[in-house]
Amino acid sequence: MFPTSSVINSRSIVLLFFLLWRSAPGFTQDRITINGYVTDESTGEALIGAAIRMKELSGSLTLSNDNGFFSIHVPEGSYQIIVSYIGYSSHAENIELLKDTSLHIQLKPGQSLDEVTVTAAIGNKQFVSPQMGQEFLKMSEVKDIPVLFGESDILKTLQLLPGIKSAGEGNSGFYVRGGGADQNLILLDEAPVYNASHLFGFFSAFNSDAVKDVTVYKGGMPAQYGGRLASVVDVKMTEGNKKQFAATGGLGLIASRLKLEGPFAKEKASFMVSGRRTYADLFLRLSPDSAVSSSALHFYDINFKADYRLNSKNAIYFSGYTGNDVLGLQKIFSMDWGNTTASLRWNRLFNSKLSSNTALVYSNYDYTVQSLEKRNDFKISSGIQNMNLKYDFQYYAGNRNILRFGINAEHYTISPGKIQTSEKSSMNNKKLEERQGAEFAFFVADEINLANGFNLVGGLRLSSFSLLGPGTFHTYDIEGGISSTKSVSSGQVVKRYWQVEPRISASYLLDEYNSIKASYTRNSQNLHLLSNSTSTLPTDLWAMSSANIKPQVADQFSLGYYSGFNKDQFELSAEIYYKDMQHQIDYRNAAQLQANENVESELLYGTGRAYGLELFLKKRYGDLSGWIGYTLSRSERRFDELNGGRYFPAKQDRTHDLSLVGIYKINKRITLSMDFVYSTGNAVTFPSGKYTVSGQTAYYYTERNGYRMPDYHRLDVSVVFAGIKRRNYQSSWTVGVYNLYNRKNAYTIDFENDADRPDKTNAVKTSLFGIIPSVSWSFKF
Repeated sequence: MFPTSSVINSRSIVLLFFLLWRSAPGFTQDRITINGYVTDESTGEALIGAAIRMKELSGSLTLSNDNGFFSIHVPEGSYQIIVSYIGYSSHAENIELLKDTSLHIQLKPGQSLDEVTVTAAIGNKQFVSPQMGQEFLKMSEVKDIPVLFGESDILKTLQLLPGIKSAGEGNSGFYVRGGGADQNLILLDEAPVYNASHLFGFFSAFNSDAVKDVTVYKGGMPAQYGGRLASVVDVKMTEGNKKQFAATGGLGLIASRLKLEGPFAKEKASFMVSGRRTYADLFLRLSPDSAVSSSALHFYDINFKADYRLNSKNAIYFSGYTGNDVLGLQKIFSMDWGNTTASLRWNRLFNSKLSSNTALVYSNYDYTVQSLEKRNDFKISSGIQNMNLKYDFQYYAGNRNILRFGINAEHYTISPGKIQTSEKSSMNNKKLEERQGAEFAFFVADEINLANGFNLVGGLRLSSFSLLGPGTFHTYDIEGGISSTKSVSSGQVVKRYWQVEPRISASYLLDEYNSIKASYTRNSQNLHLLSNSTSTLPTDLWAMSSANIKPQVADQFSLGYYSGFNKDQFELSAEIYYKDMQHQIDYRNAAQLQANENVESELLYGTGRAYGLELFLKKRYGDLSGWIGYTLSRSERRFDELNGGRYFPAKQDRTHDLSLVGIYKINKRITLSMDFVYSTGNAVTFPSGKYTVSGQTAYYYTERNGYRMPDYHRLDVSVVFAGIKRRNYQSSWTVGVYNLYNRKNAYTIDFENDADRPDKTNAVKTSLFGIIPSVSWSFKF
């Protein structure tokens, strides 16, 4: 049962949505509907977020959805429809509307927004939409930005945006607005990816050749997303070329990649398959040292997508991903981990106003750690798996009045640990009980234009999470001892939680290029990553909400100012936020998380808060493009058992973060890029003193995260030389330098006694990377 107040609040919100929807402009008026799809002329791929408007009607701006579909409602008459998308020539067409009309608009790539579109009133949805904390990355931007080893990387590019912070040197992990690494929902074609990195984070799991675009929500998350507190990273895979066969690939110092695409049936069906592999292990085999030559160090990933348009109203999509890392040291040790996802989607257009998306989604992540020593051989495996059924609807009630609603049913299975040994091993076999859970959610959201430049999007997400049997379940007292035990059969509910998550955002247009916004969002989270290391590791454990672990809850308030100037060539935004977090998790001193059947006894529960200011200035197009991002923020936690019950900085707390990104097209064949980053050092716990016990030095710790790592800064540069295009073939060379001025940033700092003076302690800094040059060759035909 819900608390009475929650029922009243949710009913009131639903009633408010209904009244606003009924009173919104265009609901009761008889109007003609013009709808259709926007696609790439050269490939037939749907363009997401293309701007469509009627020149004669202010306030008619709409965007194409994830399938390239749009719908506009207008009175009878003659109009000029204008469709634009950054990086494409705009399309303008005069039409006479006497009845409902459908269009298929194809945009030609290779040109920026035309001036007629740029100078149009309210030409940028960013200023009009009430959505806050949203960032959109195009792959053309990502591929121009220099990164480690010269490999394009969407997750490392996201770390250059305000409010998104790197988890460490060369690491693809990230923190958003003070949240933990596990509080980011990362989706690949709607499938959750539980570990989105390769080689301990030096590469992300996403091959840039297979990615179409990326949308990030840092705050004000739409109601269709749930299950995480901090952010949503929605990655869409590229569709195959529906018109002709094509190949794209490249060779670099560390990895090679290849993508093939083409039509099954021209204009109706296509496929895309993309693969990538590192070959560091091939170089290891050349070493004269047998220990090195017999070691393994590589990863691979494969993306696949196929689509088939049955008719003008139905389309089916299937996409999949598999990736794996292998790390091995001679016949001593091995470790591998990987993700597998699959998504089957059916898009249906019922009529000019109503469409649906049905998705069946599978995701699996697992890892294996193995010792190969004869007397101490063992194999530890763990993983998490889920199945998800989603049914979403989108209803175009009127111009800028879009209603979304749907349901989501998800099942989780967590295998916390299994130890297998041989008869000769000194260790014993052990298997921890699997944990199963089910989550059901309903959501409704409506974006409406009330009047006089005021826009509103309201959403409500209602979710239920159940921890299921079979198994034996313990509850623990404040000291971590077992206070009760309960055994349940298969399918029996051990613990159930209900959550009501209201979400509302509003914007007000000061004029055609300036607006202010405000939002409030509540999110809950029932999957929790257990990690007491300084960085996220592949072996970190996932746990579900239980009788001991309550769902994490966050309430976020945001206020922002947005502006466009110089014919919409520049955009400026400033956002402030405050986030209150409940039921946060930390660990007892010397907590043991691996292969621990009572792992919940090692956990502590407290609260958190995060607040900050984000500034963002972006030049959207032209020979010189790029952005400046700055974040001033704090992220703090409080636990009764730690730090005297006082707030202390979270490990991801950094006061200042600055990023500069510049992309300069010298001419049609040469592009110069750079990025510079600076940040305050992470909060860490260093010893405050030391003492000797039986001749051994022991360190004394006082305040949790009371110290700072040194400040971090780095400059990367790259230049792309494009070859002359010959018929359908083109190639390019990319030369880059990571950490141009060879800054030795601290990765870890350890403490040890001075060899000559035992009473003196030395701080020993370890740096991962100095200056790293890279070169790669790419081709397309």
